[in-house]
Amino acid sequence: MLDIPLLVRVHVDALIAAQNDMGVCDAIEQNAPAGKPAIMSAPHVPKVAGIDPVVPPPAHTVAPHPSPPAPSAAAGAVLQDRLAGWVSDLTTLHELTERLVRTHTLDSALHELLRAGAALVGARRGLVVLEPADELGPPTTVGLGLARADLGHIETVPRGSTSYGRLLDGLPGSPHPSEIAHPDLLGEAGLDPRHREVAARLGYAASYALPLTTETSGRLGAAVWLYDEPAEPAERRRHLAGLYARYAAEHLARLLELEHARAQVATVAGELLPSRLPRVPGVQLAARHRTGPHGGGDWYDALPLPEGALGLAVGSVSGSGASALAAMGRLRASLRAYAVMEGEDPVAVLSDLELLLRLTEPARSATALFAYCEPAQRKIVLAGAGHSPPLIVGDRRTEYVETSLSAPLGMLSCWEAPSVELSTAPGETMLLYTDGLLQRTGDPMDRAFARLHAAAASVPRTVRNDPEAITDHVLRTLLPNGADTADSADDIVLLAARFD
Repeated sequence: MLDIPLLVRVHVDALIAAQNDMGVCDAIEQNAPAGKPAIMSAPHVPKVAGIDPVVPPPAHTVAPHPSPPAPSAAAGAVLQDRLAGWVSDLTTLHELTERLVRTHTLDSALHELLRAGAALVGARRGLVVLEPADELGPPTTVGLGLARADLGHIETVPRGSTSYGRLLDGLPGSPHPSEIAHPDLLGEAGLDPRHREVAARLGYAASYALPLTTETSGRLGAAVWLYDEPAEPAERRRHLAGLYARYAAEHLARLLELEHARAQVATVAGELLPSRLPRVPGVQLAARHRTGPHGGGDWYDALPLPEGALGLAVGSVSGSGASALAAMGRLRASLRAYAVMEGEDPVAVLSDLELLLRLTEPARSATALFAYCEPAQRKIVLAGAGHSPPLIVGDRRTEYVETSLSAPLGMLSCWEAPSVELSTAPGETMLLYTDGLLQRTGDPMDRAFARLHAAAASVPRTVRNDPEAITDHVLRTLLPNGADTADSADDIVLLAARFD
């Protein structure tokens, strides 16, 4: 939706235009036929498609000496055309800002800004340089109609001679320039030689640049549009482009804050999970973890236990955000302690964890699965609390482990469920995962389970001895086209253990 201050600024321009013509309209009304509005009595002049050049420019661009008034016979039509031009401009801005607000990633917003700005100023190519003053993110350069090599050539130009460099670093005597136009770049006598060389190589002869700033975040970056021939946008186009750039800067600031928050959440979540997987003889491990934008409570763990044993765990804490991340950290730390003391009995480990959760966090629930593995015998004893069953993948079978139904931790006054014992053949891999992996498919759970089974069964035989390749294949097959890294409220955990 179009920003209300933006509407007010455009509306003020139209009201100023209408007020300047009130005296002329009064004269028309005196001579109008009875019973017919005066503005309908005046003859119409042809309208110009697109941006109306007769609409008065913003206050800072008005000429010091006003033009003489139009002939009285056409004054009503002139006013009507001016108001029609204002409505056309407002509609254009509304459409462009609506398209911009529908972008949810920083990269897509920058590309939309370049496309819309190029249409407003009549250019074909451009680039935007993002350098947030408050260090919300790293410097970013995105081009429109410019390849990566072209952007590299532009970056070799001394920063002080580029439009975006002067907008970002300030100009002598004008620390906050509103725009920089070079209508005939190659014709400028003082142009930097390297800038002249790059412009000739890339084939642009003029440029128009606008800053991207907000009142709260300050400097964000600058956008530059390039013309193939000497040119510059008309005053009305500059005005519209400036309004759009101010709105775009506000949108970019919100996306930058969101990206920064997501990065912090991912960092905290990563610190609460194992920094590296242990090396235990007889088993190879691999893990994949994706955190949602708000931070979820999905987790995994792998810890060596006495006598060459290995404990594997996955789980999910209810809720999202910082509280869920903190609860996840506490739950994982507690499970590690119980696993060291009584890991050979997974039911006892989960029972102790359930009691702790019920006493310390009665308003929270969690699912968990713990497996006690003896790699030398390829023997596994596991128990689950409301968690999805593991999946065994091998040359001769791909099947889910049959586990008993059980409630999540914290849901009943006392939790207990029988454990399950199984053995794996040499070279088989056990996949542990959280429900977020299934939920990100967007399918009902029964269909999601079938899709996960099919993805695991389709792992090529040539890579089944590599758990890293197995996890990557399952993720790509189950969540294609980058769905595993896309924004989602669901975390993803996939832990693979291949037994030699």
